[in-house]
Amino acid sequence: MKRALDVISIGRSSVDLYGGQVGGRLEDMRTFRKYIGGSPTNAACGAARLGLKSAVITRVGDEHMGRFIREQLLAEGVDVRGVITDPERLTALVLLGIRDQERFPLIFYRENCADMALSPDDIDPDFIAEARCVLASGTHLSHPRTEAATLRALDLARESGAKTILDLDYRPNLWGLSGHGDGENRFIESAAVTTKLQSTLARFDVIVGTEEEFHIAGGASDTIEALQNVRNVSEAALVCKRGAAGATAFQGPIPASLDEGVNGESFAVEVFNVLGAGDGFMAGLLKGWLTGEDWAETLRIANACGALAVSRHGCTPAYPSEVELRDFLEIGPSTPAVRHDVRLEQVHWATNRSKAWPAMHVFAFDHRAQFEEMARESAAAVERGDVGVERGDVRVERGATERGGVAERVVQYSRAVAPEDTAVVERIGTFKRLCLEAALRVANGRDGYGILCDGRLGRDALYAAAGTGLWIGRPVERPGSRPLRLEIGDDFGTALAEWPAEHVVKVLCFYRPDDPEELRADQESTVKRLAEAARAHGLDFLVEIIPSKFGPVDESTTAAVIERFYEIGVFPDWWKLEPMVSDAAWQRVCAAIEGNDPHCRGVVVLGLDAPFEELRASFQVAARHEMVKGFAIGRTIFGDVARAWLGGGLTDDEAVAGMAENFASLCEAWDEARVTR
Repeated sequence: MKRALDVISIGRSSVDLYGGQVGGRLEDMRTFRKYIGGSPTNAACGAARLGLKSAVITRVGDEHMGRFIREQLLAEGVDVRGVITDPERLTALVLLGIRDQERFPLIFYRENCADMALSPDDIDPDFIAEARCVLASGTHLSHPRTEAATLRALDLARESGAKTILDLDYRPNLWGLSGHGDGENRFIESAAVTTKLQSTLARFDVIVGTEEEFHIAGGASDTIEALQNVRNVSEAALVCKRGAAGATAFQGPIPASLDEGVNGESFAVEVFNVLGAGDGFMAGLLKGWLTGEDWAETLRIANACGALAVSRHGCTPAYPSEVELRDFLEIGPSTPAVRHDVRLEQVHWATNRSKAWPAMHVFAFDHRAQFEEMARESAAAVERGDVGVERGDVRVERGATERGGVAERVVQYSRAVAPEDTAVVERIGTFKRLCLEAALRVANGRDGYGILCDGRLGRDALYAAAGTGLWIGRPVERPGSRPLRLEIGDDFGTALAEWPAEHVVKVLCFYRPDDPEELRADQESTVKRLAEAARAHGLDFLVEIIPSKFGPVDESTTAAVIERFYEIGVFPDWWKLEPMVSDAAWQRVCAAIEGNDPHCRGVVVLGLDAPFEELRASFQVAARHEMVKGFAIGRTIFGDVARAWLGGGLTDDEAVAGMAENFASLCEAWDEARVTR
């Protein structure tokens, strides 16, 4: 029977706050990075990254951290129907640090947390019946309520013919055997825990644990003896994780030596962080086991996933995609310190992005100099007294579009009050809020729409856009600078540390292949430093290139610029390029991108204040190429409306309506071009 899900995991979910500093005490951490955590949750995410259809049954709080977990699971492609929002309890938290290669201190904040309220009533038989496998965690056997929920899920799984697997996941202090400050401790002997575990082991087809975890499950300090004791109460395949030695599987009687079991290839890598490595291993094991690989290959896949996990910061963020795993197995890293392998880390980044954007309709109102110029012109016109028409008397030119819409071009403006400089800034900021309203009106909650907005004049609009579902690009360049200089100052890392995760770093560079060597080197250095800072903060990076402003261009100019940036190690997530009417030019651009970075998110076309019909024509050519995802255009949408509004000739509602109409017309033109390509 075909089932909708490969695996449902059940148990812990938390927000992990990882210390950003390495090599110090947890007491001395200055910053923390926020990730999703909890063994079953990590494993579900890791499995999804490897192409399995995974789900998780857990509880989260009705608060920001609970919503964070739900949103991150969705972003990872994990089914969240089993994620229950608890109205009374808080989401669990974990504080973690990397002290050195052997010590990884952590504190569990799990007192009456949401996932420990999981109960049998939370287990839906129909949901369980959708899965080929149910993965349980040993931690949730430590409390009568969560144990009952776990056992119900396992019983339903076996009734439906699904497989069952146990991650022993032994944390002594979560069984009440030690204090809050002992979260790092992996083993405390306990006959009570052994008895509890052994009462459930017969329910599983596979049991996975470290040597120490099998010691607690088997009630013996010798690994072979412990495995034999587990075998006495369970016919499950036993998978014993052995650290750097890999892992060994036992399907029948336990032999006299661990080496006599089935072993998979292991991988020598530099250990950076062991926390969460077992969950990455579990994801790889699920991938191999559920896709029919034998135990040797299954363990090879699991070992590879574990090796990648110990090489990086965090748990889920460290796990590989299916593409990355294949690359690691076929090519391997260039250095045991995998996080320093530039090629492999690029594959990791590019194939594990949280959201796909196959189409892009972007309203760009990040302009600063142009808005300031329009505001000054409006104020000067008032001082001269040469604008005297009243509100509502704005004359427009109308031109029918192919779809029967109306394009309006304002050519006269009404009376305005001359503002002071601060008032100009506020006025522009207010207008940019109207731009955002227009973008949201056209998007209407649909994916594939976005804005480009700055944080200086458009701060309020930028903040208001958070959480709306729009793609949000944010410029950093000083307008018109050549050589490139940034508004955010020289300390890129510190500046970008303040940015929300959903903001995309956008930089415009007036760059030509034939620029003087000193100018090229200056600009390349700035872009490369910025790219590295964006990556360090987990932010997407967009590079906008305009070579035509400072000299002639031909069909190879833009492609040559792209090749050069890849050559110096800049791998943008997005390119923003001039509209080109030559198909050959687009072919060269796309070939340059795909040849260097096949996982690039794509290209958006800029407008350069071109008339609508010119843009429509350029869309017809650009849309033929899959790498070109859409457009990011501004002045064609807002230019005339802004002049009229700044001059007092349009109300807020009229301005929003005018820009929404212009934006919608461009969206229709792009979508039509895409369909007819």
